Amino acid sequence: MSKKKSHEVPTPVEQEPEYAAFVALDWADQKHDWQLVAAGSQKREKGEFDNTPEAVMAWVANLSERFGSRPIAVSLEQSRGSLVYMLLKFPQLVLFPVHPNTAAHFREAFQPSGSKSDASDAGLLLSILLQHRDRLRRLQPDTAETRLLQRLVEQRRQMVNEKTRFSNRLTACLKLYFPQILKWFDDVTSPLVGALLERWPTLEELQHAHDGTLRKFFHQQNCRSEERIRERIDAIRQAVPATTDAGVLGSETVVAGGLIALIATLRAEIGELDKRIGEAFAAHPERALFDSLPGAGPAMAPRLLVAFGTNRQRFTSADEMQCYSGIAPVTVASGKSKWVHFRWACPKFLRQTFHEFAGHSLVKCVWARAYYDLQIHNGKSHHAAVRALAFKWIRVLFRCWKDGKPYDEQLYLQSLQKRNSPLKGLLPSVTGLGWNDVAGFQKFSENPS
Repeated sequence: MSKKKSHEVPTPVEQEPEYAAFVALDWADQKHDWQLVAAGSQKREKGEFDNTPEAVMAWVANLSERFGSRPIAVSLEQSRGSLVYMLLKFPQLVLFPVHPNTAAHFREAFQPSGSKSDASDAGLLLSILLQHRDRLRRLQPDTAETRLLQRLVEQRRQMVNEKTRFSNRLTACLKLYFPQILKWFDDVTSPLVGALLERWPTLEELQHAHDGTLRKFFHQQNCRSEERIRERIDAIRQAVPATTDAGVLGSETVVAGGLIALIATLRAEIGELDKRIGEAFAAHPERALFDSLPGAGPAMAPRLLVAFGTNRQRFTSADEMQCYSGIAPVTVASGKSKWVHFRWACPKFLRQTFHEFAGHSLVKCVWARAYYDLQIHNGKSHHAAVRALAFKWIRVLFRCWKDGKPYDEQLYLQSLQKRNSPLKGLLPSVTGLGWNDVAGFQKFSENPS
């Protein structure tokens, strides 16, 4: 039987250094418990130090005085956080993050009573480091440019989530006393709605405003359609208050005003983050690799860059990234039963990145749309079809990332035709493929003008 050819670039195995000691840290808000075993010894030493930069510095200084500049393996239940950032300053410390679920299951296996303490957890982490180090991955921080971009895009997502949360609260609030706003305007988080409610908090106050005042207000808020303005003014005149209860009006108008102020602040912060992300992405040396992707745009391209990073040894195959990101499903087989389900344990933001990018690519990439339509035709739901497309995209992106070459749509379409892909019959001829402007929209078609 002939061996299956692998298209993956073999990754050289990095030789493990000769560690002078093995240390485990159980971190906490106030103090950290540690246990240590020197190389060639079986004796476990214990201690603790405060969670301050000065205490961490003094603790590492004691290690350096004892073991010199020789490397020290350190295990802890963090891959980022204040303690990790303080320890990364010291090059002799090699960090091995341990997933909290791994430590919890390990503790449950050997301590079924459920007993727990910080000192015992440190001993547990040390046992994992000593006995299962081959199954742990060393923490190797990416470049400063990539880490900056990563923090920015993650903070932006958190801001957007907060804005969505406050938007939902504002919607619920308006339904109680001013539901017409939700019908008159498409987006309650827009500056227009915020300015209107700030000036006229209730329907009664809004109806007391003169038509000329309302028309001037809409013009100041960049509403230029006279027909749309007239429709809104007519709707205001015909509206009936949802309630006249002074208790409801008095409380909900205050809540709505506070939510509007919070949303305005978040909108400004998101705009500032967008600016900083654009600057950081433009200055990043790997920008060209991800700027070429169809449908990525200024929001998704930076997120895809930080998803892969610049360390080409981080992933040895596309399958590793598919599993790590949570896009690949999980198969559970026992006896005659077999169950394939959604992957629950994964970095949620990373999975969301690939899922959203796959969705955006549908309107910009001809083969992506064909593949999605095929999944829908086979009975998959929308999100299942998008996940399947993301699974396929990761293989394409991994090859571009590994080779350091930007994505080429034409080249990939030719590859699909050459390999007799199932998509071959759904794709137009490769010759003359391109984008046409149709009714103001970009459409992929043959013989572009």
